Amino acid sequence: MKTVYFDNAATTYPKPPSVVKATAEAPVKYGGNPGRSGHAYSYNAAAMVYDARCAAAEMFGSSPENTVFTSNCTHSLNLAIKGIVKPHDRLVISSMEHNSVARPAYALSRAGALVDVATVGKTDEETVSNFRKLITPGTRCVVCTAASNVTGRVMPVQEIAEICRSTGVCFIVDGAQACGIIPLSLDDGMNFICTAGHKGLYGVTGTGLLISDGEYVPRTIIEGGTGATSAELEQTGFMPERLESGTLNTVGIASLKAGIDYVNSYSMEDIFDHEQSLCEIFLDGLMNTGNVTVYRNGDHFVPIVSFNIEGIPSSAVSGALSERGFALRGGLHCAPLAHKTLGTLPEGTVRFSPSVFNSESDVKRLIGEVKKSQKMDFDY
Repeated sequence: MKTVYFDNAATTYPKPPSVVKATAEAPVKYGGNPGRSGHAYSYNAAAMVYDARCAAAEMFGSSPENTVFTSNCTHSLNLAIKGIVKPHDRLVISSMEHNSVARPAYALSRAGALVDVATVGKTDEETVSNFRKLITPGTRCVVCTAASNVTGRVMPVQEIAEICRSTGVCFIVDGAQACGIIPLSLDDGMNFICTAGHKGLYGVTGTGLLISDGEYVPRTIIEGGTGATSAELEQTGFMPERLESGTLNTVGIASLKAGIDYVNSYSMEDIFDHEQSLCEIFLDGLMNTGNVTVYRNGDHFVPIVSFNIEGIPSSAVSGALSERGFALRGGLHCAPLAHKTLGTLPEGTVRFSPSVFNSESDVKRLIGEVKKSQKMDFDY
């Protein structure tokens, strides 16, 4: 039985044929180490990496020198947060953050930083007000997800960015669930956009991006070979090499370039419209299903729906659906802070996250299986 994949908030699958092709060809076409030698193999790899850097910079309103390749969004967020916030600085995060923000914030608090959590309210106005109250003259940095990985709720990052700009506070945005799905640009006022390459941008796993406007240059948390200023023991001072120690993931970067090209050719708006229409079909189906709770407060969402069946743990529901050919994620989604906000601890929720490759018939079959799950006896 072929499994229908609805776990695209974790990583997109399948990948576009062009991404699969680029990934397969990269070890042959780009066998050299980019930026490490003067021969043709190294040059060809470096040229491809630069093209990918330019494509990412253009998508997010940055410049090539301020576009850093990382291994994932968590890597990007750690580079930005720990590179900006010092002991005894004040940091503000939202109550819907993933552990990729919450855990670095906790680690910094153990080192002496002051961390405040802004409650995400029922409305954007309430959320913005909660951030405004916590941003003080001592605040060094604000971090907020662009869209929740649990509910899909789109956060008012433009309004928060405006507050940060007016108060001289660095603003870092977690774009893991938004990039490639809805427009997100440094032109909206944020200083850093951190994102995964393997989700809405359709690259392979092991890819991420740290995009900045150049106003803040993070301290390094990793030092090493950069292919530049090699005679000096001090880490290279200029970007992007400053934050790219060691050999780059050339194969992954080739896949990410192909993924960005795919999103641009398909159009971000069309991708969003298709995926959101599938969510609407799913939501309509759940409305006619008793004992199901959907967690969706707010006005705007990326294509994610979280739900629970009354009296049945999310892990049991997702496990039963998996046995019947549907891949959804149950549990806390590495975001216990968000589940605390939603009141869904300790079990979490079942998460439905479609992609451009899913169909209406896939969703309707899933709805039928969810309805069956209500009537099953679970052994847990």
